[in-house]
Amino acid sequence: GSCSIINVKPGRIGGYLEARRIHDLARAHGVALWCGGMLETGIGRAANLALAALPGFTLPGDTSASRRYYATDITTPFELHEGHLDVPTGPGIGIDPIPDILEEVTTSTEWITL
Repeated sequence: GSCSIINVKPGRIGGYLEARRIHDLARAHGVALWCGGMLETGIGRAANLALAALPGFTLPGDTSASRRYYATDITTPFELHEGHLDVPTGPGIGIDPIPDILEEVTTSTEWITL
C-alpha cells in the first residue's frame, strides 16, 4: 500500500524492456503509471510515446514537443496538437531519422559482425 503511482523513465531504469516489466507489474497490482522523459531526441521521444500509449499509463506524461528542447532534431519535429503528441504509427518505433541531419551529428560509427 505504499505506492499508488509509478513514474517510468526508461533512461533511468535500464531501457524499454525494464519499463515494460515495470508496466506489467504495476498493471497486475492496479498501480497507475506515467511516462517521464529526459530531453530525448525524436528517436527516444517516439519510443516514450509508444510506451505511454500502453494501457495503465493513465496519468499525463512529461513528453513534450521537440522544438521545446531542440532547434533541429534528428527526426521530423514532434508537435503538440491540442496539448497532446500523436503516437507515431509507422513500423518499429514509428519514425525514421532524417539521414542528412543524422550524418551531420554522427561522430563515429562501428559495424559489429555477428
